[in-house]
Amino acid sequence: MIDPWASSSVDYDKLVNKFGIKKFSSVLKDIEDPLPLMTRGVIFGHRDFEKIIPLVNKNKEFAVVSGMMPSGKMHIGHKMVVDQLKWYLKKGGNLSLPIADMESYGARGIDFNQAKEMAVTEYLSNYIALGLDLTDENVLVYLQSEHDPVKNLAFELSKKTNFNELKAIYGFSPSTSISHLYAPIVQVADILLPQIEEYGGPKHVVVPVGVDQDPHIRLTRDISDRFKSKYGFIPPSSTYHRFLTGLTGGKMSSSDPKTAIYLNDSPNEAEKKVKSAKTGGRESLEEQKKLGGCPDQCVVYEMLVYHLIDDDDELKNVYENCKNGTLLCGECKTITAEKMKKFFERLADKREESLEIAKTLL
Repeated sequence: MIDPWASSSVDYDKLVNKFGIKKFSSVLKDIEDPLPLMTRGVIFGHRDFEKIIPLVNKNKEFAVVSGMMPSGKMHIGHKMVVDQLKWYLKKGGNLSLPIADMESYGARGIDFNQAKEMAVTEYLSNYIALGLDLTDENVLVYLQSEHDPVKNLAFELSKKTNFNELKAIYGFSPSTSISHLYAPIVQVADILLPQIEEYGGPKHVVVPVGVDQDPHIRLTRDISDRFKSKYGFIPPSSTYHRFLTGLTGGKMSSSDPKTAIYLNDSPNEAEKKVKSAKTGGRESLEEQKKLGGCPDQCVVYEMLVYHLIDDDDELKNVYENCKNGTLLCGECKTITAEKMKKFFERLADKREESLEIAKTLL
Protein backbone atom coordinates (compact mmCIF):
# COMPACT_ATOMS: atom_id res chain seq x y z
CA MET A 1 0.00 0.00 0.00
CA ILE A 2 1.23 3.50 -0.86
CA ASP A 3 0.46 6.37 1.51
CA PRO A 4 0.19 9.64 -0.48
CA TRP A 5 0.45 11.70 2.74
CA ALA A 6 3.66 10.16 4.10
CA SER A 7 7.28 10.35 2.95
CA SER A 8 9.01 7.03 2.49
CA SER A 9 11.71 5.30 0.48
CA VAL A 10 10.50 3.82 -2.79
CA ASP A 11 11.35 0.66 -4.72
CA TYR A 12 10.39 1.85 -8.21
CA ASP A 13 10.77 -1.52 -9.93
CA LYS A 14 8.57 -3.20 -7.32
CA LEU A 15 5.84 -0.60 -7.78
CA VAL A 16 5.94 -0.96 -11.56
CA ASN A 17 5.39 -4.70 -11.20
CA LYS A 18 2.84 -4.60 -8.37
CA PHE A 19 0.51 -1.85 -9.56
CA GLY A 20 0.71 -2.31 -13.31
CA ILE A 21 2.58 0.88 -14.08
CA LYS A 22 4.28 0.64 -17.48
CA LYS A 23 7.91 1.60 -18.07
CA PHE A 24 8.20 5.02 -19.68
CA SER A 25 11.13 3.83 -21.80
CA SER A 26 8.66 1.76 -23.83
CA VAL A 27 7.03 4.91 -25.30
CA LEU A 28 9.96 7.33 -25.27
CA LYS A 29 10.94 6.73 -28.91
CA ASP A 30 7.53 7.94 -30.10
CA ILE A 31 7.73 11.38 -28.44
CA GLU A 32 8.92 14.29 -30.56
CA ASP A 33 11.27 16.64 -28.69
CA PRO A 34 10.99 14.83 -25.34
CA LEU A 35 11.80 16.55 -22.07
CA PRO A 36 15.26 15.75 -20.61
CA LEU A 37 13.51 14.37 -17.53
CA MET A 38 12.08 11.77 -19.89
CA THR A 39 15.26 10.89 -21.76
CA ARG A 40 17.27 10.69 -18.53
CA GLY A 41 14.88 8.25 -16.87
CA VAL A 42 13.70 10.61 -14.14
CA ILE A 43 10.19 10.06 -15.50
CA PHE A 44 10.21 6.28 -15.25
CA GLY A 45 6.61 5.07 -15.56
CA HIS A 46 3.20 5.79 -17.02
CA ARG A 47 -0.40 4.74 -17.45
CA ASP A 48 -1.88 5.17 -20.94
CA PHE A 49 0.63 7.83 -21.98
CA GLU A 50 0.66 6.33 -25.46
CA LYS A 51 -2.77 7.98 -25.87
CA ILE A 52 -1.29 11.40 -25.05
CA ILE A 53 1.72 11.19 -27.39
CA PRO A 54 -0.14 11.84 -30.70
CA LEU A 55 -1.79 14.89 -29.12
CA VAL A 56 1.51 16.23 -27.80
CA ASN A 57 3.28 15.64 -31.11
CA LYS A 58 0.58 17.40 -33.15
CA ASN A 59 -0.39 20.13 -30.64
CA LYS A 60 -3.93 18.78 -30.45
CA GLU A 61 -6.30 19.33 -27.54
CA PHE A 62 -5.50 17.66 -24.23
CA ALA A 63 -5.44 18.72 -20.59
CA VAL A 64 -2.88 18.44 -17.82
CA VAL A 65 -3.82 18.39 -14.14
CA SER A 66 -1.24 19.03 -11.43
CA GLY A 67 -2.40 19.90 -7.94
CA MET A 68 -0.42 21.59 -5.21
CA MET A 69 -1.21 21.02 -1.55
CA PRO A 70 -0.20 24.05 0.53
CA SER A 71 1.27 22.29 3.54
CA GLY A 72 4.92 23.37 3.66
CA LYS A 73 7.78 24.91 1.75
CA MET A 74 8.56 24.14 -1.87
CA HIS A 75 11.98 22.54 -2.36
CA ILE A 76 14.23 22.04 -5.36
CA GLY A 77 12.68 18.63 -6.02
CA HIS A 78 9.38 20.29 -6.88
CA LYS A 79 11.05 22.02 -9.83
CA MET A 80 10.68 18.87 -11.91
CA VAL A 81 6.88 19.23 -11.81
CA VAL A 82 7.12 22.82 -13.04
CA ASP A 83 9.49 21.76 -15.83
CA GLN A 84 6.93 19.21 -17.00
CA LEU A 85 4.09 21.75 -16.92
CA LYS A 86 6.14 24.20 -19.00
CA TRP A 87 6.78 21.47 -21.56
CA TYR A 88 3.11 20.49 -21.76
CA LEU A 89 2.01 24.12 -22.12
CA LYS A 90 4.45 24.56 -24.99
CA LYS A 91 3.01 21.41 -26.57
CA GLY A 92 -0.51 22.85 -26.56
CA GLY A 93 -1.88 21.42 -23.33
CA ASN A 94 -4.47 23.18 -21.19
CA LEU A 95 -3.19 23.27 -17.61
CA SER A 96 -5.54 22.85 -14.66
CA LEU A 97 -3.75 23.63 -11.39
CA PRO A 98 -5.96 23.07 -8.34
CA ILE A 99 -4.73 24.30 -4.98
CA ALA A 100 -5.67 21.50 -2.63
CA ASP A 101 -6.66 23.55 0.40
CA MET A 102 -9.49 21.13 1.24
CA GLU A 103 -6.97 18.28 1.26
CA SER A 104 -4.49 20.24 3.38
CA TYR A 105 -7.29 20.96 5.87
CA GLY A 106 -8.57 17.38 5.94
CA ALA A 107 -5.20 15.61 5.95
CA ARG A 108 -2.96 18.15 7.73
CA GLY A 109 -5.38 20.43 9.64
CA ILE A 110 -4.18 23.61 7.91
CA ASP A 111 -6.59 26.54 8.14
CA PHE A 112 -8.07 27.73 4.81
CA ASN A 113 -6.78 31.30 5.17
CA GLN A 114 -3.31 30.00 6.00
CA ALA A 115 -3.42 27.62 3.03
CA LYS A 116 -4.39 30.44 0.66
CA GLU A 117 -1.57 32.66 1.89
CA MET A 118 0.91 29.79 1.57
CA ALA A 119 -0.35 29.00 -1.93
CA VAL A 120 0.37 32.55 -3.07
CA THR A 121 3.68 33.24 -1.32
CA GLU A 122 5.22 29.78 -1.54
CA TYR A 123 3.73 27.88 -4.47
CA LEU A 124 2.31 30.19 -7.15
CA SER A 125 5.12 32.72 -6.82
CA ASN A 126 7.75 30.00 -7.23
CA TYR A 127 5.93 28.44 -10.18
CA ILE A 128 6.08 31.84 -11.89
CA ALA A 129 9.69 32.47 -10.89
CA LEU A 130 10.60 29.07 -12.37
CA GLY A 131 9.22 30.22 -15.71
CA LEU A 132 5.65 28.94 -15.85
CA ASP A 133 3.26 31.60 -17.18
CA LEU A 134 0.22 31.26 -14.93
CA THR A 135 -1.49 34.18 -16.72
CA ASP A 136 -1.64 32.23 -19.99
CA GLU A 137 -5.21 31.77 -21.24
CA ASN A 138 -4.67 28.01 -21.28
CA VAL A 139 -3.92 27.87 -17.54
CA LEU A 140 -6.60 27.51 -14.85
CA VAL A 141 -5.64 28.09 -11.20
CA TYR A 142 -8.22 27.68 -8.44
CA LEU A 143 -8.70 26.94 -4.76
CA GLN A 144 -10.70 23.76 -4.16
CA SER A 145 -12.71 25.42 -1.37
CA GLU A 146 -13.75 28.33 -3.58
CA HIS A 147 -14.42 26.54 -6.87
CA ASP A 148 -18.06 25.46 -7.10
CA PRO A 149 -17.69 23.24 -10.20
CA VAL A 150 -15.14 20.98 -8.51
CA LYS A 151 -17.04 20.89 -5.20
CA ASN A 152 -20.29 19.99 -6.97
CA LEU A 153 -18.58 17.31 -9.04
CA ALA A 154 -16.87 15.84 -5.96
CA PHE A 155 -20.19 15.51 -4.14
CA GLU A 156 -21.76 13.77 -7.11
CA LEU A 157 -18.79 11.40 -7.52
CA SER A 158 -18.90 10.48 -3.82
CA LYS A 159 -22.29 8.80 -4.43
CA LYS A 160 -20.53 5.88 -6.12
CA THR A 161 -17.65 5.57 -3.66
CA ASN A 162 -17.76 3.86 -0.26
CA PHE A 163 -15.64 3.55 2.87
CA ASN A 164 -14.45 0.02 2.17
CA GLU A 165 -13.01 1.11 -1.18
CA LEU A 166 -11.17 4.04 0.38
CA LYS A 167 -9.93 1.82 3.21
CA ALA A 168 -8.53 -0.71 0.71
CA ILE A 169 -6.70 2.00 -1.25
CA TYR A 170 -5.51 4.31 1.52
CA GLY A 171 -5.65 2.22 4.69
CA PHE A 172 -8.16 4.53 6.37
CA SER A 173 -9.42 3.43 9.79
CA PRO A 174 -12.81 4.03 11.47
CA SER A 175 -11.19 6.90 13.40
CA THR A 176 -10.22 8.78 10.22
CA SER A 177 -12.01 12.12 10.02
CA ILE A 178 -14.71 12.56 7.38
CA SER A 179 -12.82 15.53 5.92
CA HIS A 180 -9.75 13.33 5.36
CA LEU A 181 -11.93 10.63 3.82
CA TYR A 182 -13.48 13.18 1.48
CA ALA A 183 -10.19 14.74 0.35
CA PRO A 184 -9.38 11.99 -2.21
CA ILE A 185 -12.83 12.43 -3.79
CA VAL A 186 -12.12 16.12 -4.29
CA GLN A 187 -8.83 15.16 -5.93
CA VAL A 188 -10.71 12.82 -8.25
CA ALA A 189 -12.98 15.74 -9.14
CA ASP A 190 -9.91 17.92 -9.80
CA ILE A 191 -8.58 15.38 -12.27
CA LEU A 192 -11.89 14.88 -14.07
CA LEU A 193 -12.90 18.57 -14.05
CA PRO A 194 -11.38 19.40 -17.50
CA GLN A 195 -13.77 16.83 -19.01
CA ILE A 196 -17.07 18.32 -17.84
CA GLU A 197 -19.17 20.36 -20.27
CA GLU A 198 -18.19 23.68 -18.67
CA TYR A 199 -14.56 23.02 -19.66
CA GLY A 200 -15.16 21.64 -23.12
CA GLY A 201 -16.36 18.10 -22.44
CA PRO A 202 -14.54 14.75 -22.62
CA LYS A 203 -10.87 14.91 -23.56
CA HIS A 204 -7.64 13.14 -22.78
CA VAL A 205 -6.03 14.24 -19.52
CA VAL A 206 -2.54 13.49 -18.23
CA VAL A 207 -1.48 13.82 -14.61
CA PRO A 208 2.29 14.04 -13.93
CA VAL A 209 2.95 12.85 -10.36
CA GLY A 210 5.36 11.20 -8.00
CA VAL A 211 4.54 7.53 -7.60
CA ASP A 212 3.24 8.15 -4.07
CA GLN A 213 0.20 9.79 -5.69
CA ASP A 214 -0.74 6.70 -7.71
CA PRO A 215 -3.58 5.76 -5.30
CA HIS A 216 -5.39 8.92 -6.42
CA ILE A 217 -4.86 7.99 -10.07
CA ARG A 218 -6.20 4.46 -9.62
CA LEU A 219 -9.26 5.74 -7.74
CA THR A 220 -9.92 8.35 -10.43
CA ARG A 221 -9.70 5.81 -13.23
CA ASP A 222 -12.17 3.55 -11.43
CA ILE A 223 -14.64 6.35 -10.70
CA SER A 224 -14.39 7.75 -14.22
CA ASP A 225 -15.72 4.43 -15.54
CA ARG A 226 -18.71 4.59 -13.19
CA PHE A 227 -19.72 7.97 -14.61
CA LYS A 228 -18.82 7.29 -18.25
CA SER A 229 -22.44 6.93 -19.35
CA LYS A 230 -23.34 10.35 -17.94
CA TYR A 231 -20.22 12.41 -18.66
CA GLY A 232 -18.34 10.40 -21.26
CA PHE A 233 -15.23 10.51 -19.05
CA ILE A 234 -11.99 9.18 -20.52
CA PRO A 235 -9.83 7.53 -17.83
CA PRO A 236 -6.89 9.87 -17.13
CA SER A 237 -3.36 9.03 -18.20
CA SER A 238 -0.46 9.57 -15.82
CA THR A 239 3.31 9.73 -15.67
CA TYR A 240 5.50 8.98 -12.65
CA HIS A 241 8.77 10.65 -11.76
CA ARG A 242 11.43 9.65 -9.29
CA PHE A 243 11.87 11.59 -6.08
CA LEU A 244 14.91 13.79 -5.71
CA THR A 245 17.06 12.26 -2.98
CA GLY A 246 17.41 14.34 0.16
CA LEU A 247 20.67 15.87 1.30
CA THR A 248 21.12 13.10 3.87
CA GLY A 249 19.85 10.26 1.67
CA GLY A 250 16.22 9.12 1.47
CA LYS A 251 13.45 11.33 0.08
CA MET A 252 13.78 15.12 0.06
CA SER A 253 10.96 16.35 2.29
CA SER A 254 9.41 19.77 2.85
CA SER A 255 8.85 18.89 6.50
CA ASP A 256 12.48 17.92 7.21
CA PRO A 257 14.90 20.87 6.83
CA LYS A 258 17.93 18.58 7.03
CA THR A 259 16.95 16.94 3.74
CA ALA A 260 15.86 19.87 1.60
CA ILE A 261 17.03 22.87 -0.38
CA TYR A 262 14.03 25.18 -0.23
CA LEU A 263 13.23 27.41 -3.19
CA ASN A 264 13.05 30.40 -0.87
CA ASP A 265 16.55 29.76 0.49
CA SER A 266 19.12 32.43 -0.28
CA PRO A 267 21.76 31.66 -2.94
CA ASN A 268 24.37 31.32 -0.20
CA GLU A 269 22.19 28.93 1.79
CA ALA A 270 21.57 26.80 -1.28
CA GLU A 271 25.30 26.68 -2.04
CA LYS A 272 26.10 25.70 1.53
CA LYS A 273 23.52 22.92 1.53
CA VAL A 274 24.93 21.37 -1.65
CA LYS A 275 28.37 21.28 -0.03
CA SER A 276 26.87 19.42 2.96
CA ALA A 277 25.09 16.79 0.83
CA LYS A 278 25.80 13.08 0.89
CA THR A 279 27.89 11.90 -2.06
CA GLY A 280 28.59 8.62 -3.79
CA GLY A 281 32.26 8.73 -2.82
CA ARG A 282 34.45 5.96 -1.46
CA GLU A 283 35.68 5.71 2.10
CA SER A 284 39.09 7.16 1.29
CA LEU A 285 40.67 9.42 -1.32
CA GLU A 286 43.02 6.64 -2.35
CA GLU A 287 40.11 4.23 -2.87
CA GLN A 288 38.20 6.89 -4.81
CA LYS A 289 41.09 7.41 -7.23
CA LYS A 290 41.58 3.68 -7.64
CA LEU A 291 37.96 2.49 -7.92
CA GLY A 292 36.16 5.66 -8.93
CA GLY A 293 33.02 7.14 -7.46
CA CYS A 294 29.41 5.95 -7.51
CA PRO A 295 27.41 8.68 -9.29
CA ASP A 296 24.29 6.49 -9.37
CA GLN A 297 24.23 6.69 -5.58
CA CYS A 298 25.15 10.38 -5.31
CA VAL A 299 22.78 13.18 -4.29
CA VAL A 300 25.08 15.79 -5.83
CA TYR A 301 25.16 14.08 -9.23
CA GLU A 302 21.38 13.71 -9.06
CA MET A 303 21.03 17.49 -8.73
CA LEU A 304 22.97 17.87 -11.97
CA VAL A 305 20.77 15.31 -13.74
CA TYR A 306 17.46 16.72 -12.55
CA HIS A 307 18.09 20.44 -12.55
CA LEU A 308 21.50 21.92 -13.24
CA ILE A 309 22.98 20.56 -16.49
CA ASP A 310 21.02 20.84 -19.73
CA ASP A 311 23.69 19.47 -22.05
CA ASP A 312 23.77 15.66 -22.16
CA ASP A 313 27.42 15.54 -23.25
CA GLU A 314 28.48 17.67 -20.30
CA LEU A 315 26.51 15.42 -17.97
CA LYS A 316 28.07 12.32 -19.52
CA ASN A 317 31.55 13.72 -18.90
CA VAL A 318 30.75 14.31 -15.23
CA TYR A 319 29.45 10.76 -14.92
CA GLU A 320 32.44 9.14 -16.62
CA ASN A 321 35.02 11.26 -14.81
CA CYS A 322 33.41 10.34 -11.50
CA LYS A 323 33.35 6.65 -12.40
CA ASN A 324 37.00 6.60 -13.45
CA GLY A 325 38.20 8.51 -10.39
CA THR A 326 39.46 11.67 -12.12
CA LEU A 327 36.64 13.85 -10.73
CA LEU A 328 36.72 13.72 -6.94
CA CYS A 329 33.79 14.49 -4.66
CA GLY A 330 35.18 17.76 -3.35
CA GLU A 331 35.64 19.20 -6.83
CA CYS A 332 32.25 17.93 -7.99
CA LYS A 333 30.55 19.47 -4.96
CA THR A 334 32.23 22.80 -5.65
CA ILE A 335 31.10 22.78 -9.28
CA THR A 336 27.55 21.76 -8.37
CA ALA A 337 27.31 24.24 -5.51
CA GLU A 338 28.32 27.07 -7.83
CA LYS A 339 25.72 26.02 -10.40
CA MET A 340 23.08 25.87 -7.67
CA LYS A 341 24.06 29.29 -6.36
CA LYS A 342 23.71 30.84 -9.82
CA PHE A 343 20.34 29.14 -10.28
CA PHE A 344 19.12 30.59 -6.98
CA GLU A 345 20.46 34.02 -7.85
CA ARG A 346 18.32 34.00 -11.00
CA LEU A 347 15.36 32.78 -8.99
CA ALA A 348 15.82 35.54 -6.40
CA ASP A 349 15.89 38.19 -9.13
CA LYS A 350 12.42 37.11 -10.26
CA ARG A 351 10.86 36.61 -6.84
CA GLU A 352 9.44 40.10 -6.19
CA GLU A 353 7.75 40.35 -9.58
CA SER A 354 6.46 36.78 -9.43
CA LEU A 355 4.92 37.38 -6.01
CA GLU A 356 3.00 40.39 -7.28
CA ILE A 357 1.63 38.34 -10.18
CA ALA A 358 0.73 35.47 -7.85
CA LYS A 359 -1.35 37.79 -5.67
CA THR A 360 -3.61 38.56 -8.63
CA LEU A 361 -4.45 34.90 -9.32
CA LEU A 362 -6.61 34.13 -6.28
